[in-house]
Order: sequence, then C-alpha cells, then structure tokens
Amino acid sequence: MLKSLSLYLVMVLLFPALFSGCSNGLDSPQNKRQGTITVTDFRAKQLNFVKPPVRIVCLIESALSGLYMLGAEDKVVGISTSVYDENVAEQYALLDDRIKTRTLRSPGNWDFVNIESLVALQPDLVIIWSSQEESIKAIESKGIPVYAVMLKSTADVYKELNDFGRLTCTELRADSLIQYTKKETAGFAEKHHGDEGVKKKIFFMWPQGPLETSGKHSMADELITMAGARNVCDSQDEHLVVNIENIIEWNPDVIVMWYNANKNPEDIIRLPEWGNIRAVKAKMVFELPTAFCCDLWTLKFQYAVKILNEWCYPDEYVNFDPLSEQQQMLVKLYGKKGGLLN
Repeated sequence: MLKSLSLYLVMVLLFPALFSGCSNGLDSPQNKRQGTITVTDFRAKQLNFVKPPVRIVCLIESALSGLYMLGAEDKVVGISTSVYDENVAEQYALLDDRIKTRTLRSPGNWDFVNIESLVALQPDLVIIWSSQEESIKAIESKGIPVYAVMLKSTADVYKELNDFGRLTCTELRADSLIQYTKKETAGFAEKHHGDEGVKKKIFFMWPQGPLETSGKHSMADELITMAGARNVCDSQDEHLVVNIENIIEWNPDVIVMWYNANKNPEDIIRLPEWGNIRAVKAKMVFELPTAFCCDLWTLKFQYAVKILNEWCYPDEYVNFDPLSEQQQMLVKLYGKKGGLLN
C-alpha cells in the first residue's frame, strides 16, 4: 500500500512537467494544454516543440551570447565560425572549455553554411540570420526547425532573449536579465529630453571607414537617443556612407567609433579635412570597447548607453569607473565566469 501511494505521488508531481515542456511555471495555459513550447521567429513563423530542444546549432555570435547568459550552453552543439575567427574567441574560451580546445563544431557563419556538417550534428534547432534564405530553405528541407533572427532595435534584442528563455526553459532568468537591462538604461534620455539645442550631437562611425555611419531606424541611433544625445545623421537609412562635407556641416560635438582594431581616436583627430569639426578640435573622439563587451545586438548594449552618456555629459558623473561598470555588468549577465571576461 505504501509503495503504491509513493508511486501515485511521484506521478502527480511529474504529470504537469510531462505535458508542459518546461517546468518553470511560465508557459501559457494554451501551451500547457497542447503540451508544446511555442515561439514566433523574426519571419513571423511559428515554431512548436513538444519538448525543449536539447541540441542547438547557433550560427549567430550575438545570439550565442544570449544562450550563454541564460546558462543554456550545455544545449549548444554547434556555433558560428566567427566565434573562433574574430575578436571574441578569447572571451568565449573563458566561458566554455569546448571553445578553448576548439572541439565545439562550427558548420558555418553568416555567409556560408555547410549543410552536410550541420545535419551531422543532429540538431533539434538551428538559429540563423533571416537573411540567409537559401541556407534556411536547405536546413528546413531536412526537417530541422529554424529560428530566424533579424535585430533592428532593443525591443528585438529583448524578444530574442525571451524566446530563447522559452526554448531552453530559462524564462525566469531571461526576464530577470531583461528587467535588469531596462533598469540600467532608464533615465538618461529623460534627463535631457528638453530643448534639442542642448543635447550633444554625436557622429557614429563604423570601422569600415570614417565616413560610414548609421541614420535613423538603426540600433546606433536608438542607443544615442537612450543616452540623452542626438544622432547628427538624420537619413532614414540604417547604414550608409556620407561625405566629409556632410560631417563638416553637421559639426558634431562628439564622435563615437565602433571598436576598430586598426584605428584609434588619434587617427581620426589627425585627418586633415576633419580639423575644424567641433569634436576634433575639442578632442571629443572616443572608441567603444571590444565587440564582446559592447555588443549592440545583445543586452550588453546597456554598457554603450552608459559610456555614451558619460562621454557627452561628464560633469554629471562623479567617480564613474568604466571598467568597474563593465565588470559588474558581465558578472550579472554571465554569472561567476563573467568576472574573467574583462
């Protein structure tokens, strides 16, 4: 009798988990009834899983970062070649011994996917850019679900992490990190929401060349606005090349460079045609930290907002320590291993 009662209690405790996919209590009633985990990717395509994916191939470095923030790296069986080839390899090696020893397979990247190598990994899910239409078609033809990504705003970053939380049964962790990021970036814009004339004007510079920038409807523009400043480029294009005459006319107060391994602010200050620009004369030319620590397509965009605000309005800061801020963020986002990433 006692043995039967114990078996009954075990079944009662396990029964909800068998039909809800994730057992963290955040699945919708509909999903629980259907026994599925449902997310909608950036193509507006709905994906349904009877159980959480346990073998994930992630071919986007920024998305991979989100999985590691959620503590779901044990589900990752394949990564983008860019994790090994670009300037993030050192940090990921500290997060995952498989990357340190280069034993985590890399069947492709944003440009090319080796379908045969990918299929050999037997993934339950592939995460890839939505623009990679041919690769998506080939992967889905093999019966492998694809979560396609296109990030154009901080809202998209939040959506992506929230979806990953659902897929990996880490919804509470995802929500906690999203709320933390919203809190850390709140208030800067409101402090300078008044007269547009007093807002610092920023020219944002991509590493492909000093004349490459971002206009409105871009992640760079949104972060500049969040920092309480104003983007001097009012083009509707997300990414464009402008003329030096444009920059001279805009006369920015601050020039912000995306991390560039080959150039630094002094190189920009020495450019002959740039000498009369206000930011150059005042030596208000700054370079963002490495891509890993300041990735605009992850929750780490919060760090960019903070340092942009500090560069624009240094008088408002007392004892601001960028490195300390960075370390606190990395520990919050990645846990104990985050302390090794500075």
